[in-house]
Amino acid sequence: MTDAASEEQKAQEQAAILMQALPHMLRYDDATVVVKYGGHAMGDEKVARDFARDMVLLEQSGLNPVVVHGGGPQIGAMLKKLGIKSEFSDGLRVTDKPTMEIVEMVLAGAINKQIVGFINAEGGRAVGLCGKDGNMVIARKAAKTSEAVDLGFVGEPDRVDATVLEQILGRELIPVLAPVALGPSGETYNVNADTFAGAIAGALGAKRLLFLTDVPGVLDADRNLIKELKVNDIHALIAEGVITGGMIPKVETCIYAIEQGVEGVVILDGKTPHAVLVELLTDHGAGTLITR
Repeated sequence: MTDAASEEQKAQEQAAILMQALPHMLRYDDATVVVKYGGHAMGDEKVARDFARDMVLLEQSGLNPVVVHGGGPQIGAMLKKLGIKSEFSDGLRVTDKPTMEIVEMVLAGAINKQIVGFINAEGGRAVGLCGKDGNMVIARKAAKTSEAVDLGFVGEPDRVDATVLEQILGRELIPVLAPVALGPSGETYNVNADTFAGAIAGALGAKRLLFLTDVPGVLDADRNLIKELKVNDIHALIAEGVITGGMIPKVETCIYAIEQGVEGVVILDGKTPHAVLVELLTDHGAGTLITR
């Protein structure tokens, strides 16, 4: 095959791929998709830049992506560097006032602006915000995990005002949100990023909420990926001991988001190249879709 013929074949293959994506692009046209970005995928610069490119492509394809990010490992690294001891209770970081200052600095500062920078470097127009902006998320103090442990400035979403996001979406802008929120008396709370994403997706009536994790999705008893689940299936799988450990709070957050009005929630592996595009714009799908 000549070079010209080879290039022609590549062009035809690219056109075929675009045509396969068309029905999915039409399905999600002008739809809001919230993507919770975290885990080890955030620590790999190539993966982070690929993620940024994916967000730009979604926005250019007519979707309205909203990014919510975590940052547990980065917070831990900064606390260690500053010699501040950090403790956990049932997976939640006990957060006193000095720790909260570092959490806000890392989440709403360093990490948020790095993601914004990566998206903008790929041709997008990202805007970095946190729950404090425009009173977007008002948090209440999280319930104690036990009588003996006060979590400090760890919060749960109490009220969400999507006004700021509604002004941004549909204007070729991509909001990037850090899960830091105000309390009723003006105090600052650290909110679990999954829960924060669920509350935001519900307030926006998102068509999809995608959780980028370090696992392929929900696995069955034989460790095979379950492609689709209903809410009632999840309750049964927890009772049977199939869904265990850290996946339980993840699926509970999925149920919470669906109850808030999200059409479907997907748990997928953030380390898989272009996992978001595979899930939204191909027939294949990339994780476990949970619906009502």
